[in-house]
Amino acid sequence: MATAATAAAVPAGGRPYRCRRTRSRCGPLRLHRLRLPAAAAAAAAASSSPLAPSTSAPPPEGGGRLVAELVGAFNELTERMGEELATSSSSSLLFRALKLALPALRDADGGRALARALAVAASLADLQMDAEVISAGILREALDAGAVSMRDVKAQIGISTAHLLHESLRLKHAPSKLDVLDDESASALRKFCLTYYDIRAVILELALKLDMMRQLDDLPKYLQRIKSLEVMKIYAPLAHAVGAGNLSLELEDLSFRYLFPHSYDHVDQWLRSQESECKALINLYKEQLLQALKADDELKRIVQDISIQGRYKSRFSTMKKLVKDGRKPEDVKDILALRVILEPRCDGTSSDWGPRACHRTHEIIQALWKEVPGRTKDYISRPKENGYQSLHVAIDVSEPGKMRPLMEIQIRTKEMHRFAVGGDASHSLYKGGLTDPGEAKRLKAIMLAAAELAALRLRDIPDSDRGVGNCKNPAFCQLDKNGDGRISIEELTEVMEDLGAGGEDATELMHLLDANSDGSLSSDEFESFQRQIELMRSLEDEDDHYRKILKEKLHTVDSAGLIHVYRKELGDKLLVS
Repeated sequence: MATAATAAAVPAGGRPYRCRRTRSRCGPLRLHRLRLPAAAAAAAAASSSPLAPSTSAPPPEGGGRLVAELVGAFNELTERMGEELATSSSSSLLFRALKLALPALRDADGGRALARALAVAASLADLQMDAEVISAGILREALDAGAVSMRDVKAQIGISTAHLLHESLRLKHAPSKLDVLDDESASALRKFCLTYYDIRAVILELALKLDMMRQLDDLPKYLQRIKSLEVMKIYAPLAHAVGAGNLSLELEDLSFRYLFPHSYDHVDQWLRSQESECKALINLYKEQLLQALKADDELKRIVQDISIQGRYKSRFSTMKKLVKDGRKPEDVKDILALRVILEPRCDGTSSDWGPRACHRTHEIIQALWKEVPGRTKDYISRPKENGYQSLHVAIDVSEPGKMRPLMEIQIRTKEMHRFAVGGDASHSLYKGGLTDPGEAKRLKAIMLAAAELAALRLRDIPDSDRGVGNCKNPAFCQLDKNGDGRISIEELTEVMEDLGAGGEDATELMHLLDANSDGSLSSDEFESFQRQIELMRSLEDEDDHYRKILKEKLHTVDSAGLIHVYRKELGDKLLVS
């Protein structure tokens, strides 16, 4: 989802900011207060390696539970970041931020403050932001709650993270600069934010706004609408401008829901009625097309990599289609969409292989499915004035007796895609308020400089950190401060004290985890502890999944008319007649 902004602003790993599905889920990271039952611990031990202890430890309590929460949150965030961004310098910074935030926020607002801070951090990690931005996301909630001070951040985390927090606090009050939130003033404010603020602070503020919108039910209706209007006019277009496309779509949908609830319900019900089937079809057609393309001899010869992206249309985008042209729902033709991105091989005779690969892909699609006549648009042979190149094909995936929306397939090379989302062909900066090419070029230079500076600060220096950059277990390395390959009671006590627990808790945890009773923890003993943590996190994920299913079932009226739910008026209570 990188655009003109993020094509320039590349993090330390050298890739644009995008959502990386490093886990089976890419949703908010949640705080898990671990109380590991004996059965869970036994299951974890049973799945361990032969080097792991054969007996399971009882569940950690007190300070041990704080360490479990710290390690669990750290592991998930570094996994979401990916190996290229989770350098030893980045891991150390993130670990310090979590140690500062956990005790400060753990009991604030019934634990919800820490859950929100971790959700913001997860959104930033999914966007492939660097550790400074993610750490600032964790600490911003603590700063707003008065649980930590800017002096604490400077002393324990660093001046760069403190700078990001200061910039995001300035951005927080940006809408107050406007007397009237009309299109012209909102566009001017977006342009001001993109030009004069640290772009990473802008992205941090966008993640905070997304978390705010997810919690909007807690506010009075008039505040819900004020906040939603700000997001719709300012922050959703900003998210599009900096390349956070998925974040922009969710901000738009949430704002739409609160500003126009009846219209939202109408669109939502129509999309939901076919969503599960359509999403399954997208996955099915992606796999079918990918296999067909990989099996083609001509493509094998001229293409070295093929990727296919799929998407189901958002609520707000569907509403715009319905309102703009007065269409009926069945006339919205791009509910389903695939995008094929081809990377041609490079040699002396490959100058025309990109267009050839795209047109060959079109021929394969024609053999697979029924193409809709008159709807194919070949912007490869005839590029748009702004240089945009892509081949758009509409496919009819209906079956006898089963009508389905048309599926749009875009075909382009990797270079065409990079130009479309990050080059002169991109319209994202226009949506952000920058219409002058010179201003856009200057913004890209500023963003590149900010990202390169962060990359320099967070890169690993050769022969430093005792080789921690090559450590296979980053959490273990953060606790093993002297790098001797074991966690001593002194090192464990230091972490406990940072989390607000005492030496007795450290002694108790060491006793629980030290299988061979040598007074320290080896990497194998620590990994057994991590498996217990991961097991409990997966159990809670399943519980959330079942709870969601039950909630959906209970919010429907059964065929006998026995169950009625009046959500707002009666606080989700059931009335049985």
